Amino acid sequence: MLKKWKNKKLLKNEKGLTLVELLAVIVILAIIAAIAVPAIGNIINKSKDRAILAEASNILAGAKIAYIDGACKDVENQCSASELADFVDGIKLGDDTKVIYKDKAWSITYPKFGDMKSDLKLDKTEVTEEELNKALTSAGEKPATTPETPKQ
Repeated sequence: MLKKWKNKKLLKNEKGLTLVELLAVIVILAIIAAIAVPAIGNIINKSKDRAILAEASNILAGAKIAYIDGACKDVENQCSASELADFVDGIKLGDDTKVIYKDKAWSITYPKFGDMKSDLKLDKTEVTEEELNKALTSAGEKPATTPETPKQ
């Protein structure tokens, strides 16, 4: 009988979470989630943008090699996506992708620039090599070393 009385006494003294405590925990978790979700979204956007810039830099390097090899057959020193395909591995080139060498300067038209979402955004799909390197530098990346510009 004494054991039953002790068990009942122990059960009466046990306390669980009150509704107020449970609500406080839920509110704290909601505040943490409200802060963390946008921060993680920004990190994802910046990494996607860096990948786009890196792809464009690699396409530009491949175009320089294609130009030196004579694969760019266009009279106006323009390499199309089909001409660049053998010089750029692992990057899916759209039909609109092209690289132009004009007035001793390189420019790249890359439709994926329009997909950029972070503060690294380029406001056009055609950029010069200098603008691309500037965007890479502002993204915290080193501009890719590319072959020397061919001399005409």
